[in-house]
Amino acid sequence: MTDDDYAPGEERPLAAYALLSGTFFAGLGAALAAAKARGRPLDRPGLADILVTGLATQKVSRLLTKDKVTSFLRAPFTRYQEPAGHGELEEAARGTGVQYAIGELLVCPYCVAQWVAGGFAVGWIFAPQATRLLSAMWAAEAVADGVQLAYSAGHQAG
Repeated sequence: MTDDDYAPGEERPLAAYALLSGTFFAGLGAALAAAKARGRPLDRPGLADILVTGLATQKVSRLLTKDKVTSFLRAPFTRYQEPAGHGELEEAARGTGVQYAIGELLVCPYCVAQWVAGGFAVGWIFAPQATRLLSAMWAAEAVADGVQLAYSAGHQAG
């Protein structure tokens, strides 16, 4: 199947998507193999860790994909569109092939969340205390964002 067979007239770099997916799973698989070789336990995190890391994953994903200050990371793969409010930007993927696929990844917080969660999972295996600390820090930032938005909404209403 070619890209044109799948989505005639549209840029759908299927081979580049496969490369990105393969990279993710190869990296995760290598980390799990290294953990097994080193005798690291692969315990399931507790509910509190999952909830805190879920908040942290959401926050880090938005920082990587939407934040003004991290736009330098996305710039080789994206094109600025417009401000999106509260320190965020709208951007669109640019280029072709792998460049375009990476651009699509980097403008999608839902897509990047898998990579971030994978990073946290590897962190739980190799550096659980540091991972819990970082998860708590980014979760606290996510909660603070909610409080900032609530304060702002209350201030505008009053």
